[in-house]
Amino acid sequence: MSGHSKWNNIKRKKEKTDAQKAKVFTKIGREIAVAAKAGADPNTNSKLADVIAKAKAANMPNDNIKRSILKATGELGNVNYENLVYEGYGIGGSAVIVSTLTDNVNRTVGEVRHIFDKYSGNMGTTGSVSYMFENMGVIVLERTVDLDEDSVMEMALDAGADDVITEDDAFEVRTSPANFSAVRKYFEEKGLTLIEADIMMVPNDKITLNDEQLISFNKMMDAFDDN
Repeated sequence: MSGHSKWNNIKRKKEKTDAQKAKVFTKIGREIAVAAKAGADPNTNSKLADVIAKAKAANMPNDNIKRSILKATGELGNVNYENLVYEGYGIGGSAVIVSTLTDNVNRTVGEVRHIFDKYSGNMGTTGSVSYMFENMGVIVLERTVDLDEDSVMEMALDAGADDVITEDDAFEVRTSPANFSAVRKYFEEKGLTLIEADIMMVPNDKITLNDEQLISFNKMMDAFDDN
């Protein structure tokens, strides 16, 4: 089991300020509300259970989670959000996939294009970079003195995961999207701390940006996150 790690990006996310955390909570809260439209019980709505796990990994308070579920039948009941994915290139030939949740397609596509352009990138067409990525479930576990590589590997195999990547501060467990819910639940029931739990597009390869390019690239990522 081996592969590339996104731990550096996760460390950047963990260092965000309280104001940025509030934006993350708002965004995840909207995802919860949309998922809850298919049923407010996470025991019977696996999509809702997955988003709740994502919220808990981001340290979103339980009260916020409950309010977001209630919104599904309240103020968001008549709002139709669409999940849209945009592809493009960032500085230095970096490939970027942007997943959005929007109630205004025209506004969103314009804003996504603007962010690409502002940071020396350009928005491409559907399929222009997605072939460089694989859709995977990603579960990141906090590495502690009580959690070693052999134990995580054994649990990952028992849970039905596909891959484990070991880093200094974390273990990254990868699964197929179909097995993600079951694997996530397995680790939760073991009482382990999930730093991140989501289905995402994982790059098959990486490029190296110089210091100046990396600053610009990270600013573009922050702009997308803030939108």
